Amino acid sequence: MAGRLQPVLAGVVTALVGFASSFTVVLAGLRAVGADRAQAASGLLALCMASGCCAVWLGLRHRLPLAIAWSTPGAALLVATGPVPGGWPAAVGAFLLTGLLIVAAGLVPALGRAVAAIPAPIASAMLAGVLLPLCTAPVRALVEVPRLAGPVVLAWLLLHRFARRWAVPGSLAVAVVAIALTASGPARIDVAPAVALTAPAWTLPAVVGLALPLFLVTMAAQNVPGTAVLAGYGYRAPLGSALRVTGLATALGAPAGGHAVNLAAITAALAAGPDAHPDPERRWIASVTAGIGLALLGLGAGVATALVLLSPPVLVEAVAGLALLGALAGAVAAAVAEPDAREAAVVTLVVTASGLSLLGVGGAFWGLVAGWLMLLLFRRHRAAMPPVPGPEPEPAVPARTG
Repeated sequence: MAGRLQPVLAGVVTALVGFASSFTVVLAGLRAVGADRAQAASGLLALCMASGCCAVWLGLRHRLPLAIAWSTPGAALLVATGPVPGGWPAAVGAFLLTGLLIVAAGLVPALGRAVAAIPAPIASAMLAGVLLPLCTAPVRALVEVPRLAGPVVLAWLLLHRFARRWAVPGSLAVAVVAIALTASGPARIDVAPAVALTAPAWTLPAVVGLALPLFLVTMAAQNVPGTAVLAGYGYRAPLGSALRVTGLATALGAPAGGHAVNLAAITAALAAGPDAHPDPERRWIASVTAGIGLALLGLGAGVATALVLLSPPVLVEAVAGLALLGALAGAVAAAVAEPDAREAAVVTLVVTASGLSLLGVGGAFWGLVAGWLMLLLFRRHRAAMPPVPGPEPEPAVPARTG
């Protein structure tokens, strides 16, 4: 009985950790690109349902622990991008286009290879630049609302030291208590989830500045690492099938406000590792259970949104920033790992994190362009430089004989 329950319990933990650790990032991102209260709650519900359905379908079809999640780096990108020309309908159009691009990557292997051909330091630096502004929120919260942020950060530090998996959910629980104790009055809570559909619109700045970076971030920071995590546990992920299913789910969920779903990277190990089950062929039960759990958690999207609206915005961003510190550390390390690309990676990070908006297009796109041009320039410069002559070799000393 214990062996049968083990993957189910692992799936429950995967769903809880995945939802609690980053739903604040999702809501902050949707609100940043123009969603109102109902549209943000609808978007969170759509993401939970889409992720859950994909996890159940892929797990049952392939009998592999294919955990599915929303794109947390993509949500951070929404925060960094802010309002786009055309407002919320244009953002929805960008989400829809992102889903179609993911489907195309699953149908046309050359497109997936083209994304993988983006230099790793540049892709990682763009991700780091997207995450950096949000990861500074805990510091700002300690200054602006120290009585609320102090216990949250302290709980995160203690749990990160002794029970790392529960650091973000624990800090979120402390934030909920702090908000409840300091709320000025009762909030309107939509217990019954509602779907708020929005007709998509397309503007060139939204396509170039939001859809393309969202596609690239989702592929480079979620789908590619997700397959790597599975490979580390001995599984060969059916990437084409996963891209087609999650891309279709993204496109279908876009009118309801969902930005992107993909292979899980952060929580993938919870379902694919030995803690899920000693037998690798039984771990798919954990990912299927996680999908069902995430879909059920989506029914609380209205409550989660009301909680976020009750708190100071900087406190919500602080919890989101704590959740993304690990991802930021990994992105920075990967960005500066290659000495020859280090300057180009730093340029990408700085431009992306600057909040630049040129021609209505956000900093993530311009950071990618600047870094790529910098990398190309320096590589050509090094190729054109004559080789540096080395020291003259010393004459050989004849060996003694006799």
